[in-house]
Amino acid sequence: MILLSKYLSSELQEMLDNGIRLQAIGDLARLPREVASVLNETTKRTCQANAMTLTLALSYGGRDDILQAMRRIMVSCREGILHPEEINEDFFSKYLWTSNLPDPDLLIRTSGEMRISNFFLWQLAYTEIYVTPTLWPDFHKEELIQALLSYQERERRFGLTSAQIKTGNR
Repeated sequence: MILLSKYLSSELQEMLDNGIRLQAIGDLARLPREVASVLNETTKRTCQANAMTLTLALSYGGRDDILQAMRRIMVSCREGILHPEEINEDFFSKYLWTSNLPDPDLLIRTSGEMRISNFFLWQLAYTEIYVTPTLWPDFHKEELIQALLSYQERERRFGLTSAQIKTGNR
């Protein structure tokens, strides 16, 4: 965590110079006070940047994300602000830590691991997965190009069959 704090401090000017907005998702209350302070300062200073958004997942777990969303929804129901029949997929997604992010189109899994490791459990429903034996430190431009070429060859169906897409019957 000390490395994160040092990195945020050392890279702040670069983020500002390049229009990079920093945001963080996860149970940020678990962060050490000093780290949280630097993170909050960095996100405040970069909040107007609009060339790119860098999202750090800190103390993030997909199960925790779903549980915290459910707890918040239940409070709204208990307070009478929300009725259970109003809850659908889109509505639920708004309560996740990733509510302001699009669902991923492609997940690149390095090291040959064949699991998603409690990462974006809700958000990965229609994500294409590319698995490579390459270890993360060795993952370079050439490997990224291979992943993107593989992705380009896929038919994105979002839960439909090829026949349903062709005929428009959903």
